[in-house]
Amino acid sequence: MNLVLETRDQPNRTVHVGAVALTPAIDEDYWAYRVRLGERQAIVGFPKFGTIGIGFAVEEDWNANLPYTCDAERIYNHIAHNKGDDDISGEDCLTAIRMIQDAVKAERA
Repeated sequence: MNLVLETRDQPNRTVHVGAVALTPAIDEDYWAYRVRLGERQAIVGFPKFGTIGIGFAVEEDWNANLPYTCDAERIYNHIAHNKGDDDISGEDCLTAIRMIQDAVKAERA
């Protein structure tokens, strides 16, 4: 599969209540970076707690993601149970994670 990084402006929806920050409402439409892996699945990067979280766009158990600064393998191992399609390879997922990590690092440099 030819993996393509998509980007868009995504306002940060992290909720701040006093000194407490709450996870933004995360769904398949909340992303700043996306690499599609099939018709119904993608790896996404999105604003969360002042950083970029990386996870799957469609999740069985909402909110499985890690910051982009974690190792790609650690991120994948943490989110893999949400892949949802056995035809999506682990290697494609790792490549997609690294593509998002590289884009975030370049933007923040």
